[in-house]
Amino acid sequence: MITIAIPTNEGRLHGHFGGCREFTLVQADPEQRKIISIQTVAAPPHQPGLFPRWLREQGAKVIIVGGIGGRALAIFAKEGIEVRAGEPDATVEALAAAYLDGR
Repeated sequence: MITIAIPTNEGRLHGHFGGCREFTLVQADPEQRKIISIQTVAAPPHQPGLFPRWLREQGAKVIIVGGIGGRALAIFAKEGIEVRAGEPDATVEALAAAYLDGR
């Protein structure tokens, strides 16, 4: 089982990672390439460096984002969370499925 975090707005990828107000956490089985559950949670108030630590506490192992700065990338690496950046605007389901398919 793996938890994939996606900054979202109305069920779609939120383009401004640092300004998102919610994250969608996708529980998935990577071996079967299957989404098990999807849960949207309110993000804590933004503070530099907080989201990576908070997402690790939520169990995230992967985050899918549109854009992200170098400092945030370094903090996610320190927290042991894989970052998939440069993703297009899409639904949570489409992004998670693409990750599970290796795209």
